[in-house]
Amino acid sequence: MFVSCLDRLRALFLSILLLGSVTLPAFAGSFEDSVAKFANDEFSDTEEAVGEIAASGNPLAFPIISALQDGRLSADPETKKVFITGADDKVIDAATGTAVNKLPDGTAPVRLNNRLRRTVEAALGGLTLLSPDPAKRLAAAQSVFKSHEESALATVESALANEANKATKQAFAEARAAIILFKPDASENDKLEAIAVIKARGDQEAMALLTSLGADQPPLVAKAAAGAISSIQSNLATWSAVQNAWYGISLGSVLLLAAIGLAITFGVMGVINMAHGEMVMLGAYTTFVVQEVIRTRYPGLFDYSLLIAVPLAFLVAGGIGVLIERGIIRFLYGRPLETLLATWGLSLVLQQAVRTVFGPTNREVGNPSWMSGAFDLGQITITYNRLWILCFTLAVFAILLAMLRYTSLGLEMRAVTQNRRMAASMGIATSRVDALTFGLGSGIAGIAGVALSQIDNVSPNLGQSYIIDSFMVVVFGGVGNLWGTLVGAFTLGIANKFLEPVAGAVLGKIAILVLIILFIQKRPRGLFALKGRAVEA
Repeated sequence: MFVSCLDRLRALFLSILLLGSVTLPAFAGSFEDSVAKFANDEFSDTEEAVGEIAASGNPLAFPIISALQDGRLSADPETKKVFITGADDKVIDAATGTAVNKLPDGTAPVRLNNRLRRTVEAALGGLTLLSPDPAKRLAAAQSVFKSHEESALATVESALANEANKATKQAFAEARAAIILFKPDASENDKLEAIAVIKARGDQEAMALLTSLGADQPPLVAKAAAGAISSIQSNLATWSAVQNAWYGISLGSVLLLAAIGLAITFGVMGVINMAHGEMVMLGAYTTFVVQEVIRTRYPGLFDYSLLIAVPLAFLVAGGIGVLIERGIIRFLYGRPLETLLATWGLSLVLQQAVRTVFGPTNREVGNPSWMSGAFDLGQITITYNRLWILCFTLAVFAILLAMLRYTSLGLEMRAVTQNRRMAASMGIATSRVDALTFGLGSGIAGIAGVALSQIDNVSPNLGQSYIIDSFMVVVFGGVGNLWGTLVGAFTLGIANKFLEPVAGAVLGKIAILVLIILFIQKRPRGLFALKGRAVEA
């Protein structure tokens, strides 16, 4: 008990020294004299040197104390010189920072005992809390929140008083609250205020901290902690539902992008295209090729690689789609089983062709800087690539709606969808509309591949992962209806993400499939059925 009290007193002394470094430009005595104390090979001198160096404000303070902790600090007892050995085996003079060719003969590592290790840890924590880098201060404050070491209280309070960054200041306030909450001699009012601060944080770490609070607390403190835990649990449950909803919207945007082209071809032509997934795959490989060319020849354009890949993927997949319609599908209209088998065989041919050209392994497609990273919204994390894919999907959907409504091709497509014979009798070349429609649907699948390359493996099997889900979206939403496809994609995506935590990924998909089958029994035409004489016949 007596030893523990001495350790606390030493840590408090070190904190006072660190606190003094905020206002004092230098510690009494020169920095070189403090460093030289390491060469005395006395634990008391080493402890004194750590305190003085930590309080000096010298930029070499952190490297010296960090090297001491890692066993990379050596001293020559004759010359009183101290040296730091870096991770790259380079040696510098600890007092001046100048490079040294090699360690002189007679140097030996500076020794540590358990008490000194605690002192060194406290010094390093204090130096990081007072770092000029806001990111390091934030990380240090979060570390203190988890450890809630009482010895860091003085430094935390000093840093809190001088902090200007809003996020870091909040982290310091939370770290101070965590320390006070576990401080034996803290007053009841201080602990209640600390609980309020930790409750406002509202995350898993806050709940874990309150849960670990001992049972020997005053009644008001224990009651406040229990209420805070209950409130945090309720808050986390709400944010968990929000997180699942976001994951569902993100999945729904992917399904919509993959299914929207299928909805067009299926609705206008009545063709079950089992090779639709391979159009997605071709778009992803187009992105890979574009990025490879940019990496090798124009590396400065990498951030624009996706913007370049989108029109190229549309043209590649759309052109192949037109060739498929003209070369195969046009001879199989009215024969759905033969069309299904032909397109399924075609999908295998396309997969093998890609394996022959690019190999069977996954290909790397990088994220541009504007699609990398994430940000926190409350208690959930939103990645930029998923957010951009959602925006991209909605933009494609809006452009496609405008095209169908305001262009002559869109008018002809809607006419053929509602009544093919009537459209043909009005002079519309239905065979041309079929070819362009299939090309449009395949092109949209190609740009879906560009987006999917940012969140999935680019491999010959990429399209197969989405073809079944795409068909479910189209059938559930209503064949040929874009608004139905939109609603169906987001409904199935959100339902899937809410079922996964309960039933698991596989059983969740099975449950979705069963629900769709039951729904189709009641509404065979889906959520939004197309209207027209031929459709209703």
